[in-house]
Amino acid sequence: MALPALELLEQHGFNLNLYGKGWARILLSGYNWHFTRRQDNALRDRLKDLRAIRLQSLHLDPTFDRRINALSFPNSFSSALELRLSGHKVCGYSKDGRSLLLSKRLERLQDKHVLITFWHLACELTGRHEVPPPANIGFKLSQSAQDKALALLAQHQLDGKPFACVVPFATGMMYKFDKKWPYFKELTQSLSKELPIVICPGPGEEAEAEQFGQQATILPGVPLDVYAAILARTSLTLANDTGPGHLAAAVGTPLISILGPTDPEHWAPWGTNVTVVREWPQWPSASTVHNTALRLLPS
Repeated sequence: MALPALELLEQHGFNLNLYGKGWARILLSGYNWHFTRRQDNALRDRLKDLRAIRLQSLHLDPTFDRRINALSFPNSFSSALELRLSGHKVCGYSKDGRSLLLSKRLERLQDKHVLITFWHLACELTGRHEVPPPANIGFKLSQSAQDKALALLAQHQLDGKPFACVVPFATGMMYKFDKKWPYFKELTQSLSKELPIVICPGPGEEAEAEQFGQQATILPGVPLDVYAAILARTSLTLANDTGPGHLAAAVGTPLISILGPTDPEHWAPWGTNVTVVREWPQWPSASTVHNTALRLLPS
């Protein structure tokens, strides 16, 4: 969701140094940005990495320390604390008691999509608040990821053929309700009669994926950038409120986002290619989602 904000900063001449979880480096292989993995060990090690980024930036630009030089996209206390202790001047939303850690404090935008809140942070640095976010993300894929995706699809006789990707996984709760749609098995059984189904389980999801083994091709252990390239080649993706759903929207594939307690005004996947199916406080039926899929599939 922060990708349009990052691209906006790059377009305005900012040299980006990204700092975050290790999977992001793989996911963003199509972008020529410097990336430092946030370590899971002691705070002093994380501060050492952040100080190294700051010193390198100062070497390239002696004015680096004289202005806001870091954006904290997460709203967590720890993200602001680590940046502040490493000497950065941080811009972020004043939430979770972290106001004193921020050099520039913003009030969180109310009733806005999360992508817009990230965009607003970037606009604080560019000074161009009149520029709206893009209607579509346009996620960039590396050539290597595309080549590996094609090879994997060819291995399973799916290259050049229409297929759908189903994402039946979801973790966490929203307002104390499960985010996982309960009818994926029924949907996969019916939809597999129309076209081949692909499921790409992440770490820890392999056992759950096996229950779909008779109706779908299961591709475990796919790197995130290759997964994105596979999603870009699907005729249709169907997903819960989960990361691969947002990724499908970002690469531009037709997506059915099946939402329950998740508020689409704030958290729906972003893009004109997204169809949200939601009947909360009830879940939509398998037949409702199946019929929606039939309308979206190429004739």
